[in-house]
Amino acid sequence: MSAGQSLIWTEVDYDQAGKQIGFLNLPHSVTRSAYGVIRIPVAVIRHGSGPTILLMAGNHGDEYEGQIALTRFVQAVDPGAVQGRIIVLPAANLPAALAGTRTSPLDGGNLNRSFPGDPDRGPTAAIAHYTDSVLYPLADAMHDYHAGGSSLHYLTFASARLSGDPELDRRALAALTAFAPPLAQVWATTPDPRLSHAAANARKIVALGGEFGGGGDVSIDGIRLIEAGMRRFLAHFGVMELPKDAPAPPATRFVEVRDRSYYVYAPERGVFEPLVQLGDQVEAGQPAARVHLVENPAREPAGCHFQRSGLVVCRRALGRCEPGDCLFHLATDMPDPV
Repeated sequence: MSAGQSLIWTEVDYDQAGKQIGFLNLPHSVTRSAYGVIRIPVAVIRHGSGPTILLMAGNHGDEYEGQIALTRFVQAVDPGAVQGRIIVLPAANLPAALAGTRTSPLDGGNLNRSFPGDPDRGPTAAIAHYTDSVLYPLADAMHDYHAGGSSLHYLTFASARLSGDPELDRRALAALTAFAPPLAQVWATTPDPRLSHAAANARKIVALGGEFGGGGDVSIDGIRLIEAGMRRFLAHFGVMELPKDAPAPPATRFVEVRDRSYYVYAPERGVFEPLVQLGDQVEAGQPAARVHLVENPAREPAGCHFQRSGLVVCRRALGRCEPGDCLFHLATDMPDPV
């Protein structure tokens, strides 16, 4: 990875008080536009003294709930109600967001597999590099809002990913508790260093995520959860007060994903028939799915099974599958999360 300086420039002044809505301008020279830029929207809301919170959505372009919630937040927020600074990227991987795809149509890049990035390796790596080298050093905490995209259905949850730093993990779990989702998932697996959360953790930033919808559509419940939880998240850090009429949040169930035994993958190419639903409690060895080879009706479908017991939190959304496609993943109840 290059340690070079980012080529992205902006008219936004991160130190200026008030509300600014502008763009991160990423140089992108192509046949139709020799001196063109990709204009990635950014908002900065600053007032008084307090920590800096980075809010992101559109890391994957086909995950819409966060994009909607953050766009509405930018339009509605009163700078006078802020103590500190809020930086908002409502469509972080803008080319993917405009295309409605997980990865960028410009370079095939998956932003959430591109951190800490590189300013010289295409648009997606350059966005990751700017986020990691410019925005993360400004931030005390961040929340990156995801969903299952076009290929996965999810139970709606907010999440944290354990970093291995006990104090940072304690602070992240406290922030997740403050967000107060009905379901809170803790990723206890070894973090992929290319993820936005892993890069934030490397800089000792409290980082939350979550899956707030899926299947390529828009979840009303997911938007509502982001909007309510975001205000509690900001209040937790003292950046905004909760509205006086804010309802009490529901009780939170904490679950975790500890290793690869929680996942079920397609064994063959064919049509995926799920045998369980989201939210089901399943047992180790229980049949999970059948994959039908419809081009050869004489052949029996290929079966796959759950390796362990747990709660079904994720299911493939698409009917056809290829070997290695994720069909399900589970979570198990987490004892003493905080």
